[in-house]
Amino acid sequence: MQRRSFLAGAAALALAPAVPARADTVKVRIGVGGKPLLYYLPLTIAERKGFFKEEGVEAEINDFGGGARSLQALIGGSVDVVTGAYEHTIRMQAKGQDVRAVCELGRFPAIVIGVRKDLADTVKSAADFKGRKIGVTAPGSSTALTAQYAMIKAGLKATDAALIGVGGGAGAIAAMKKGEIDAISHLDPVIAKLEADGDIKVLIDTRTEAGTRALFGGPNPAAVVYTKQDWIEHHAAGTQKVVNAFAKALKWIVAASPEEIADTVPPAYHFGDKPLYVQAVKNSLESYSRTGIPTQEGMASVLELVRTLDPELQGAKIDLATTFEDRFIKRAMG
Repeated sequence: MQRRSFLAGAAALALAPAVPARADTVKVRIGVGGKPLLYYLPLTIAERKGFFKEEGVEAEINDFGGGARSLQALIGGSVDVVTGAYEHTIRMQAKGQDVRAVCELGRFPAIVIGVRKDLADTVKSAADFKGRKIGVTAPGSSTALTAQYAMIKAGLKATDAALIGVGGGAGAIAAMKKGEIDAISHLDPVIAKLEADGDIKVLIDTRTEAGTRALFGGPNPAAVVYTKQDWIEHHAAGTQKVVNAFAKALKWIVAASPEEIADTVPPAYHFGDKPLYVQAVKNSLESYSRTGIPTQEGMASVLELVRTLDPELQGAKIDLATTFEDRFIKRAMG
């Protein structure tokens, strides 16, 4: 009997899929600017569902609280890869830094701009932001740029309002509830919490295609996975492993229910209200990339955004083809 059990066990082991050898594992330092935000959900899913481990990636995730700080960490060499806004690849190219995206995570920004409820009668649009304090994840991050772009489109200057860094989590909620900011440019689940508590009135909503087109005039790719071109060249196999893990996460998100997503992320991400988090996921589901590759129209839209905000980029020659390296995601998506 024992012999039969042993032989059966040996046969099962022989048929089991081979586990990647330790030598195939690569350690990758990943930077992110506000990991609990739904903007970066694919990163959390890749981590929590074990997709990094499946692909042989030992992921060390560093949360810097804002996208601009993640970019600084990449340029400074303290992280290898960043999940951050696509626009950073354009800005870095203009500065002579060859930074490229390798996977699109968000096809719409999913950024919401809202005003404090007690100011809603006087601040009815971005045209009324002059002299106001706007909470953003961090100055220079995509939430800040979106607020500035909205002001310019409304006839103001980008400097007409003060941008206050409030971080990516509970600090942002507290800043609004304490009246430290007049408006906020932020993401779910922070926005969902402020909406549910009646603290803000939403003015601009880019969680959907319609809302994105209303502000930007077209699609506008948001979160991507980006890194330096020389890192790609020296770690092509590692880059593919990282992209494979994110591709699995994108596919899983599309197939999963909001409840399954809420069950997968750390409970702390719920801000003490799981049903509210589920609603926040529902609000943002449309924004996640289905292909991992931004459209040419979307890339051009982001270029127009950064040129509008930064006069120094007006005359800069930008080759959009070099801001996104699509070979890894095409392989990952099959």
